[in-house]
Amino acid sequence: MRVLLVEDDLKIAGFVVKGLKQAGYAVDHAKDGLDGLHLATSEQYDAAIVDLMLPKLDGLTLIEDVRRQRITTPVLILSARQSVSDRVKGLQTGGDDYLTKPFAFSELLARLQALIRRATSVAEPTVLAVADLSVDLIRREVVRGSRRIELQPREFSLLEFLMRNADRVVSKTMIMNHVWGYDFDPETNVVEARMSRLRDKVDEGFDRPLIHTIRGVGYVIRNQD
Repeated sequence: MRVLLVEDDLKIAGFVVKGLKQAGYAVDHAKDGLDGLHLATSEQYDAAIVDLMLPKLDGLTLIEDVRRQRITTPVLILSARQSVSDRVKGLQTGGDDYLTKPFAFSELLARLQALIRRATSVAEPTVLAVADLSVDLIRREVVRGSRRIELQPREFSLLEFLMRNADRVVSKTMIMNHVWGYDFDPETNVVEARMSRLRDKVDEGFDRPLIHTIRGVGYVIRNQD
């Protein structure tokens, strides 16, 4: 999952970026409204977190411009403004949720996950499954058969991305963009290395492999050879 954070307070931004990365998200950080607007309209994100009081371009104007361009990325407004009128205005402008400062990171993460679930599908399940492999998105638990599989946050994000695209081949570029959050470098082998470790954990010891390499194209998770 790839998230855009638009926040000029570097202390808050560092806190949020660190927490999201530890939770397995890829994060792009913009320090002002103009940079945030550029990223929001030129890149694809699963969600955005936007402060209201930003230099160069305020958060409400940023959200208005994004919605005017028919971009439907769910937006969590993060602001020190706590009045009911401020919250209403933020939601009416195009925000999907509103969290006031100071905040607990656990609440921010829960709200963000809820926004992504609602945006992805009206009735999206909280558990993804392929054959005997299941991924619980809420508890962040992975089970295949009767075996519980322990994954690092980045491995969980990689598996989640594959599961959300089950039976569909995803390229290295797509994986880098959604899981790592930066442009694909053809010289790096980070995708191959992390995919190899994930395959060892998910497929080792089972008769039928689920993760497949499509040579020259990318990877796919499916219940067939």
